[in-house]
Amino acid sequence: MVKVTLKDGKVIEVAKGTSYAEIVKGISMKLYKDACVVRANGDLHDLRDAADEDVTLEVLTFDDKDGKKAFWHTSSHILAQAVLKFIPDAKLTIGPSIDNGFYYDIDTDVVIDDAMIEKLEKEMKEIAKKDLALSRFDLPKAEALARYTDNEFKTELINELPEDAVISFYQQGEE
Repeated sequence: MVKVTLKDGKVIEVAKGTSYAEIVKGISMKLYKDACVVRANGDLHDLRDAADEDVTLEVLTFDDKDGKKAFWHTSSHILAQAVLKFIPDAKLTIGPSIDNGFYYDIDTDVVIDDAMIEKLEKEMKEIAKKDLALSRFDLPKAEALARYTDNEFKTELINELPEDAVISFYQQGEE
């Protein structure tokens, strides 16, 4: 069993390996629906991560700075998915959260005008409604490079990392 100390000092016990999502659901379904990320023992963790040791847990929502950043990071991935629907040959570069939102750098010959932005926003909302599974996986540098042989922007970023780097990737739904 793992002891989870909540922000108010209450301690609950859960089975080792229980996801933070399941822990938060057990606290409150409303809190779970609002949760963007958790801070466990001072470190940020995805809700799908597991509690493998005793933790002090704080659930962060969009009202928290780090909650916003997590939400916007996921939003950038949804934007990338929407872009690829309308511009399948677009080359995606980076899509971070920033202090007041998020962006995604994209290389394409397609003009992204107001009409395209409207289509992208609509598609992002449709993707979000589907509540697709979001999974994270890690690859060693060599495998990450092999994955992006057709995208010089991604390979440049990957090549800047040390040889022993393990790189995190996110996949939304089947894509």
